[in-house]
Amino acid sequence: MNSILLVEDDRKIARIVKVYLEDAGYKVVHVDTGKGAIASAMQEAPLAVILDLMLPDTSGEEVCQELKEMGDFPIIMLTAKYSEEERVAGFALGADDYVVKPFSPKELVYRVKAVLRRSLKSDRGMLEPMSFNNSSLVIDGQGYEVKKNGEPLKITPTEFKVLYSLASAPAKVFTREDLVEKALGYQFEGYERSIDAHIKNIRHKIEDDPKNPSFIITIYGVGYRFSGKRDA
Repeated sequence: MNSILLVEDDRKIARIVKVYLEDAGYKVVHVDTGKGAIASAMQEAPLAVILDLMLPDTSGEEVCQELKEMGDFPIIMLTAKYSEEERVAGFALGADDYVVKPFSPKELVYRVKAVLRRSLKSDRGMLEPMSFNNSSLVIDGQGYEVKKNGEPLKITPTEFKVLYSLASAPAKVFTREDLVEKALGYQFEGYERSIDAHIKNIRHKIEDDPKNPSFIITIYGVGYRFSGKRDA
């Protein structure tokens, strides 16, 4: 069984998180440095990563970027950085969730379960591939894969869920709150702004010109709408 990789240099916090995760049935590998995190992930791809951003040898943000290059496992950032701008920046790096210290270990386990449900493709609502704009964009709901002009894109589970939600109802305008609920499966105060970071990431991957998007349109004061033309 693949492990949850816990990257945390505070041994007291690490011990508590490890106990709660193991009680929930997960195997946990704990490291206390960024280099240790990369080495562990290279040895065995983790089921998910819980990543402290304040590490003794390197920044958690740099570790997050390196881990994202290694695989598509979900990453939950665990940090004392609490401002809205810092949370949005974390999501912009590709994090799937963001937990601020001090935190509830029970809530952290809940969030781990939520990101794993998304990354393990357990959503039964996902159907056959959808193709848009003469197959320039293909969204495969069974394989959790997105292709642009035939080339597969690196996309996080949360980004996929946001994109699939938008594309499956192209006539609908989604509020940020709608997309938080669909992408994360729960609502927590302050997470609406995170959707903007996810949308920005998605646009950079699927749009020819992210500043003038043709697929995901901003409806100012409301939210977002998908405008791709679905192929027959």
